[in-house]
Amino acid sequence: MGTRSRIGIKLTNGNILSAYHHYDGYPQWLGRHLVEHFNTYDEASELIDGGDMSVCYTNQTWGSKALYQHFLQPDGTTRSELIKNEDGSIKYDIVKETPSPQYYSERGENTPPRLDDNLFDYLDNGEEYAYVFENGSWTAYDLHEFDDQEPEVVEIPEGELV
Repeated sequence: MGTRSRIGIKLTNGNILSAYHHYDGYPQWLGRHLVEHFNTYDEASELIDGGDMSVCYTNQTWGSKALYQHFLQPDGTTRSELIKNEDGSIKYDIVKETPSPQYYSERGENTPPRLDDNLFDYLDNGEEYAYVFENGSWTAYDLHEFDDQEPEVVEIPEGELV
């Protein structure tokens, strides 16, 4: 499901360089993956430098297709079920050896990072969540896109990645 978010890094002059992130932008998924896999300035910067993305950490490619198993029913019709990996995730025909971002540029789109003058401008972006890497750590914001509340800092949960 698309939970729209933006991933940013605060620059020394106070500007924020960021990229759009489409899927699973809530702190329990994206926040955890940012903390686990992009927890240095260089890693965060490299992630954002790729531009807008579907997802920051996946083994799928734009050409990946879910695999199905087909069953012939007694009445002659067929029933299809997704094939699952041992961990319960969906199995795909093409996978990357190492999980990495799935950038829109990989399918020919021109979606470079966006530069905002300050945190206020950055948080006024229309997504549901925003993340900022600053002083060696990530801060998550719930932007309350669907209600009238102001953006607020929210916790990135610890524990096993979901």
